[in-house]
Amino acid sequence: MGKTYERIDGRLRTFIEAQPLFFTASAPLSGDGTVNLSPKGLKGSFVILDELTVAYLDFAGSTAETVAHLRENGRITLMWCAFQGPPNIVRVHGRGEPVFRDDPRFPDLLARFPDIDPTAHGLRAVIVVRAELIRDSCGFAVPYMSYDGDRELHAKRFAREDDASLSEYFTKKEHIATSMDGLPGLPLPLRPL
Repeated sequence: MGKTYERIDGRLRTFIEAQPLFFTASAPLSGDGTVNLSPKGLKGSFVILDELTVAYLDFAGSTAETVAHLRENGRITLMWCAFQGPPNIVRVHGRGEPVFRDDPRFPDLLARFPDIDPTAHGLRAVIVVRAELIRDSCGFAVPYMSYDGDRELHAKRFAREDDASLSEYFTKKEHIATSMDGLPGLPLPLRPL
């Protein structure tokens, strides 16, 4: 059965860091707003900053719902599933914030991700999450699946953009600067990396 943890350390930390895929869930305060659930991956784009704080790189995509929800209310849940090995699901419920390129903390946070080239993926922000509740559960119904490697398509698509063309691309997208529910999303234009 499930267990609650005080911090992200030991076996729990090892499990989280070994997973090539995790999911984020967020929602606006409005009861009729859009709940967002997104898969996140790419080796090197997630780090544990300390026993209660994690961060991941927010790359170019078709919307900016998580950014908008975090700007409005900060609520977020991250989830990892064991697709190989013993069954396990870990959820970190917490408060997050997008740290944008113009934030003085951005360079130091970005330095915590030495194993990935952020320019190849259209980096928009670093999402920092402070855990409020850390739980695991059995994961007995999660299927076995194998990890064959990261897809190269995202990097191939966004590596050809510079900061100006990336800002232009985001400006043309309907739900980047403003979420599907009309909340402020990604501030544009992007500050150069």
